[in-house]
Amino acid sequence: MPPKGKDRQRAAASTQQPPPSLEELFGSLNKHIEESEFEKAVKVADQVLSVNRGDEDALRCKVVALIKADDIDTALSTIRSSKSPPSDFSFFEAYCLYRNNKLDEALELLKRQERNSATMILESQILFRSGKMDACIDIYQNLPKPKVESLEINSAASLVAAGRASEVKRTLEALGVKATNSFELAFNTACSLIELQKYTEAEQLLLKARRIGQEALFSDNVPEDEIQIELAPIAVQLAYVQQLLGQKQEAVEAYTDIIKQDMADEVSLSVAVNNLIALRGPRDVSDGLKKLDRLKDREKQNFHLAPGLENKLSPKQKESIYVNRVLLLLHANKMDQARELVAALPDMFPDSVMPMLLQAAVFVRENRAGKAEEILGQFSEKFPDKSKVVLLARAQVAAAAGHPLIAAESLAKIPDIQHTPATVATLVSLRERAGDIDGAAAVLDAAINWWSNAMTEDNKLSVLMQEAASFKLRHGREEEAAHLYEELVKSHGSVEALVGLVTTVARVDVKKAEAYEQKLKPLPGLKGINVDSLEKTSGAKHDEGVSHVKITETYDEGKSKAKAKRKRKRKPKYPKGFDPANPGPPPDPERWLPKRERSSYRPKRKDKRTAQVRGSQGSVARDKHETGAASNTSNTKSNQAATSKGAPQNAVAEPSKPSSSKSRKKSRN
Repeated sequence: MPPKGKDRQRAAASTQQPPPSLEELFGSLNKHIEESEFEKAVKVADQVLSVNRGDEDALRCKVVALIKADDIDTALSTIRSSKSPPSDFSFFEAYCLYRNNKLDEALELLKRQERNSATMILESQILFRSGKMDACIDIYQNLPKPKVESLEINSAASLVAAGRASEVKRTLEALGVKATNSFELAFNTACSLIELQKYTEAEQLLLKARRIGQEALFSDNVPEDEIQIELAPIAVQLAYVQQLLGQKQEAVEAYTDIIKQDMADEVSLSVAVNNLIALRGPRDVSDGLKKLDRLKDREKQNFHLAPGLENKLSPKQKESIYVNRVLLLLHANKMDQARELVAALPDMFPDSVMPMLLQAAVFVRENRAGKAEEILGQFSEKFPDKSKVVLLARAQVAAAAGHPLIAAESLAKIPDIQHTPATVATLVSLRERAGDIDGAAAVLDAAINWWSNAMTEDNKLSVLMQEAASFKLRHGREEEAAHLYEELVKSHGSVEALVGLVTTVARVDVKKAEAYEQKLKPLPGLKGINVDSLEKTSGAKHDEGVSHVKITETYDEGKSKAKAKRKRKRKPKYPKGFDPANPGPPPDPERWLPKRERSSYRPKRKDKRTAQVRGSQGSVARDKHETGAASNTSNTKSNQAATSKGAPQNAVAEPSKPSSSKSRKKSRN
């Protein structure tokens, strides 16, 4: 049906309406931005740019709206495609590169710009994510406080991440703020207390942070679900403190609740999963792998963290997740996946020693300890500043594989622990196991020489000299052992050293031993004993049997007395409804015996009716003579029948034997 005249006029009027003016478009743009409708704001900005392509304000609004809408790639392409971008677009470009985790490019771009508060804050965030904490802290310290919001929160976080947790309290005092000013600041301060191993104080401050956060977010009319998500980092950190305090079961329950509820941000969820796996260890390997699969990038076949986690987690946190993944794969014996993941770790964490340690762990798992020792040794030579942990791992692998010399050589290359008592004892044991007695003695001599010249309060010289003298005496070096004991007696006046000196010198020089023996204090109660006469006597006779019997008897008597003392008279417990005054007839004493063994047992009689039938059915009775003859004849026939049918009857009768055992079981029950 064709439209009427009025409808035609309305359609023509609508088509002839002029487009909105720039003022109307900018008003609509401003409204959408204020109401956080960023996608609509982008569309309106495109309308403005279609009218006036070179409008800087519209272009700037579009870029900011795209960044706010988390469409970073489109924002970056918009910035780079603009022919004459405004001067502040380089800052937006650096921010987009930072959001895409292209930190080096972002930092290089910031260096070309004028230094102000905005660029300094962005630079500090880039340095924080790069792990360059000291440089990040320097920037925060140079920022003007009145112009920067939440400066104290970021400063505390940077100090904790840089390993300078002890400076947090002093920094807050310098800024004139308290830790409880906000729940974010209380959280960061609690993290500094954890680093300082003040776990109880950290737990109390985290509880305060949770209460402050709940009150602040509730007053802002934030929904309950969003409050729980916002405070999830505090819940995870509280579980971690419980883990450090030894409350492992409570920590496991807290981590499990956070993961099951799934009411946490992705960073907090990943930390909870990782900590739960570390707490459980090799138990529930398959469950741990499933939980880690929640953190992976779904678009990639191999294990790789999701893009959001890759950009938000610190390098240490990411490394911890990958390390736990490899360890779980090794426990699950999934060697192919473990090798593949370990091969990718050096590119992800080039400055860490963990990829090399995990590579060695894979070789050990494959029973290739020699290869593990080889790669660890090469790494320690190539990177001597990172060699301490690697050499310790090499020593452990070699010692477990039965290579004591390689283990001793690895420990000997670590100078700062070379002369500690634990290292000296380990080196001596390894050398001794390898048969290198001279090398073991040299280790002890070097340690004694070092501690003799060391200016420390906790000097271990006397302990090492005592152990060295005992070692040399055990290996037949009496003169060296006597010299050490003699120095100990002169310097420390140790009674144990004097006893060792007497027993050692007695093997070489008896007169000298007697001279030292005079310095020993006499034992009380031995003055009236004549040693010579005691040596001449044969001694008291020892009857082993009698003494053993007496000792046993006295022991048994004492034990019986102790038992008698412990006994308590308790009222007997009767069955329900039983009257002890009228017990009734006594129970059958044979009730537990099998039926066949009871005195009342009577076997069933055999049915003899078949034996009474003689001859064919309907036969006539005869006299005695005829009956006897007939019976002889029938017996012969019956014997023949029994001979032919005996085997099947026996075969059928054999399985009927277990029926008696069944009846026994029933009667016992």
